[in-house]
Amino acid sequence: MGKASKKYRAAAAMIDATRAYGLEEGLALVCAAESQKFDESVDVAINLGVDPKHADQMVRGAIVLPHGTGKTTRVLVFAKGAKEKEAQEAGADYVGGEDLAKRIQNEGWLEFERVIATPDMMSVVGRLGKVLGPRGLMPNPKLGTVTMDVAQAISDQKAGKVEYRVDKAGIVHTSIGKKSFEPNQLLENAQALFDAVIKAKPASSKGIYLQKISISTTMGPGVRIDPASVASKAA
Repeated sequence: MGKASKKYRAAAAMIDATRAYGLEEGLALVCAAESQKFDESVDVAINLGVDPKHADQMVRGAIVLPHGTGKTTRVLVFAKGAKEKEAQEAGADYVGGEDLAKRIQNEGWLEFERVIATPDMMSVVGRLGKVLGPRGLMPNPKLGTVTMDVAQAISDQKAGKVEYRVDKAGIVHTSIGKKSFEPNQLLENAQALFDAVIKAKPASSKGIYLQKISISTTMGPGVRIDPASVASKAA
């Protein structure tokens, strides 16, 4: 493992590793560290008391963050006819059908962050499962990315819709914005995410649901957040 940078060590020195902070205080610590040469993302890791091996304990969803993510999202839409025109007018970056599918399959083209499809195009999109699935790009009706309302779906993605999904270790990883955001913007984005994850708690999940929470910037150390402070706000 390489030696930690001077900025990282300085940031870590500000944090009491034995303590779990309240959300607002924790975010302030994360953002107080000296900045890198780029606008770092602020990322959240949530350890959940679920067993993802069981289908009834899978936690997955999507939410439009109140203040967006600070990122430009390139959206690809599989549609035809009137819906193709609707997608173009709504600001989709790429719109098409078989032509785009062949480009992805044959050329390995992946210059997009989100994929939306109308239901009648899923026979085309389905063939791309091995490419899009592992990258988390496969359209899903539960996430609002398989829909006839393509204009709204595109608007949501451009506005800062983030998807969250528990991994094999029972952890949800996602970004809640950029370090350059105002403190209240990050706070509101974070709380919106926690509210959504808490609401998505499976009925079969027993014991403590929010077990551990950590917030960090792209290049910075993690700050432990007290799950009780987050849950009390969501209640």
